[in-house]
Amino acid sequence: MSGATIVLMWEARAVEGRGGELLEWARARAAELAREPRRRELLRAPQDRVLVMTWWQDASYADDLPELPEPDAALITRPVHRWRFESAG
Repeated sequence: MSGATIVLMWEARAVEGRGGELLEWARARAAELAREPRRRELLRAPQDRVLVMTWWQDASYADDLPELPEPDAALITRPVHRWRFESAG
């Protein structure tokens, strides 16, 4: 799968009422990645959920790609969910 575009998805749910804080935390961490992705998007949803998607060109599933860390446990209601996808063109 070398040469594909891999999309990393990172999703967390903040403690009630702290969605804005989690969004700003994720925005800051996404700006500090070890290298710049081709594209990056931050999204939010009801229930104080935050989603960060990064696109990595010329990559494979096995590549060690920069990912956002886990936030402080006091900020989230459950562990972060992470997925990797390959662009289907």
